Amino acid sequence: MTCRHRSILQMPSMRTLARLLVVLVESALVAACGTLPPQVEQPPSRALAPAPDSPLVRIARDSTTISSMSGFRLMPQAYYSLDVRIEVARRATHSLDVQYYLIQNDRSGRLLMRTLRDAALRGVRVRLLVDDLNTVGGDPMFHGLATFPNVEVRLFNPFCCVRESVASRFAASLGDFRRLNHRMHNKLFIADGAIAVMGGRNIADEYFARSASNNFVDMDVLVVGSVVPQLATIFDTYWNSPQAYPVDAILGKTADIDEGRRNFNHLVDDGDQMMSVKMQPIDILGHRPISGEFDAGYLELVWGTATAIADQPGKVMATSVEQARSMSVQMNIMDRVAESTREVVISSPYFVPGAEGVEAFTDLRRRGVRVVILTNSLAANDVPVVHIGYARYRVALLRTGVKLYELSPSGVHHNDLAMLPTMSLGRLHAKAAVIDENMVYIGSMNLDPRSESTNTELGIVVRCPELAREVSSVIDASAQRSSYELRFGPDGNSLQWLLVGTRPEVLLSSEPEVTPFVQFRDMLLAPFVPEKLL
Repeated sequence: MTCRHRSILQMPSMRTLARLLVVLVESALVAACGTLPPQVEQPPSRALAPAPDSPLVRIARDSTTISSMSGFRLMPQAYYSLDVRIEVARRATHSLDVQYYLIQNDRSGRLLMRTLRDAALRGVRVRLLVDDLNTVGGDPMFHGLATFPNVEVRLFNPFCCVRESVASRFAASLGDFRRLNHRMHNKLFIADGAIAVMGGRNIADEYFARSASNNFVDMDVLVVGSVVPQLATIFDTYWNSPQAYPVDAILGKTADIDEGRRNFNHLVDDGDQMMSVKMQPIDILGHRPISGEFDAGYLELVWGTATAIADQPGKVMATSVEQARSMSVQMNIMDRVAESTREVVISSPYFVPGAEGVEAFTDLRRRGVRVVILTNSLAANDVPVVHIGYARYRVALLRTGVKLYELSPSGVHHNDLAMLPTMSLGRLHAKAAVIDENMVYIGSMNLDPRSESTNTELGIVVRCPELAREVSSVIDASAQRSSYELRFGPDGNSLQWLLVGTRPEVLLSSEPEVTPFVQFRDMLLAPFVPEKLL
């Protein structure tokens, strides 16, 4: 979740206080009747079968070597990842099934929405499912897209009303907080039932290196082959679930469809969102921009066997941690990690292993398994309270011999992988694991309590040594070029941060790249942060 924080030393103005008071009063008045409208029964909608006349279907078929296998193109660089989504959508001829935790009303979000509209106008069936937590400011965009033919838009686990801000939404639904605290964290994009894009990235400027201030170091993958129908089935399960509401059921019917379309067109057609995406001739893994391969009718991929895994959409309605855990992807992945015999390499931006996780990693180390974990430093973490939960376990993990790396937000610019705007800070967002140099997990799941028992998650588990090498090299590039390696100080108890790759060595004895005030704030908050809510 992307959060913006204000120092408690910055006092709001009287005008801000007055506006806040009005919102609170209005929300309190609405809270008494803040309930969702009854869900209207919808006829089941299913993924369209891949059509032989689809260019994307032909390309996927002609690129496939063994029908029982799946092909993968890892996309660690932001510009290439955005370009793939747009190119795939522009070439779709039958269907686009799109599912995201966040689609921001910014340049990247409007670019995707424009591309979906254009596809619908070509006769492509578009189904868009977006979690309702971060749709603040985006209602006109989602409502407007739904006015076009061939488009359906649904909001997952929606708020009922008072939609001006996240705070007002929760305030108007206080009696429904348990449900609304659970969110759909999935990210999935399927074109013509033949090509999918999935992984860690949401749709917003900061996920595609287009933000001037903060950008995420992330990872996702283009997929073809036998695992794509599995992903399509997962999409259908969410689309047809009781938690997915037609956008009109929440926002009301558009009074004037023509005006709704004009407003949408003005939103997505004007401005600089259509500026071309700047890319190098080849990416860090040696791939050209995808358009050339689409034009040639053949994709350069690595091949393996894969299984798609996802939480059940009903996880957002779970009334206990135990019930939610029974529907959790995380438990599945940790079972595989625990079976490792040689090496585990993990990238998890929000990493709160808990006592059980520490025990699992301790057992791996006892058996001689090498364990490398890359996560965010306090300075890089966009949800600092999560860092409090992680910091509780650093010493215990280091004592077992686990290698811990924390991303440096300023050091990211020393890594060719990132290619972020010069003045922006980098934050880790890639969620991946490599087990024994053969098995790979890529998806939306963090190793933290929220992924385990609160949010729904989606991922794929792949057996493919080539993909494993690529994912490991990407994680290693961040660890070795733009991170701090944690170690014990001379006393054997205190922590030190070594900025990797610097000559002479840069060795720090306190949380790097943050002010003393931030460290003091976290020290005060630490005893009061309940781990199960992180």
